[in-house]
Amino acid sequence: MSAPAFDKLAIIGLGLLGGSVAAAARARGLVREVVGAARRPAPLARALAAGIVDSIATPSEAVVGADLVVLGTPVGTMARVVADIAPRLSPGCLVTDVGSVKASVIEMLPGLLPEGVEFVGSHPMAGSHLRGPEHARADLFVGATCVVTPREGQNAAAIERIEAFWRALGARVKRRTPSDHDEEVAWVSHLPHLVAFAFADALHHAPTRVGELAGGGFRDFTRIAQSDAELWGEILLLNGKALSGPLNHFSASLARLARVLEEGDSESLERLLQSARERLSEVASGAADEGRADREK
Repeated sequence: MSAPAFDKLAIIGLGLLGGSVAAAARARGLVREVVGAARRPAPLARALAAGIVDSIATPSEAVVGADLVVLGTPVGTMARVVADIAPRLSPGCLVTDVGSVKASVIEMLPGLLPEGVEFVGSHPMAGSHLRGPEHARADLFVGATCVVTPREGQNAAAIERIEAFWRALGARVKRRTPSDHDEEVAWVSHLPHLVAFAFADALHHAPTRVGELAGGGFRDFTRIAQSDAELWGEILLLNGKALSGPLNHFSASLARLARVLEEGDSESLERLLQSARERLSEVASGAADEGRADREK
């Protein structure tokens, strides 16, 4: 058996993603020791009881001697967390995160770290509307895309070690600039969540018994609107600039559909729907091709 890639992994924030990183790293023998830290004691106790981590500590205690730190906290709290742990980080330590917004993170965090400590941004495109370490899965990242967002001119060895870590967890790694990442996830993640939440909000005006008729299509479409409101409120606000373009284009598409419906123009409606299906197929085929190419490597 090969030696672990890292000696000590400290994970700050043991939600679904942080807990799954811990579980996957332990299951695959990528680290000798996993220490967990979180704002609240309850998730820590559950993670320890489930065997997801070897031990628990405060954030500043957890990172002592760590050669890899994963930030699993909400993006808005990361600067405060990093400022707190920075004095305890050892030279050569790598820091990454699982946040779904990157430009603001890259702008804030590297300047808070001591010399000899590198931050490389990460965003595993995995998860669910469920939260907490009790939902952590060692296979959560298998086949999922993980976007790595290095800074221009950053240490190549640090980037490669972080990418190798995610690949070892089973992820397909894609590299993007922070701004490109935010623009692209605005389309494929943030806008779909926003639309699902907007539809769920519109249900306030639906007939009282409408839920009795809801089937699979309703459940598929609305599942992500069950996601944590505090978490997604922060994500949408932080990526608001990148979201504005996709949101405007979606609003225009919705307006076109409403107009042809009002006009009773069946031919135009069919063309719009067919064009939408074709574009969706192109995007989905691109994702499938990337997956096949990665599996064949």
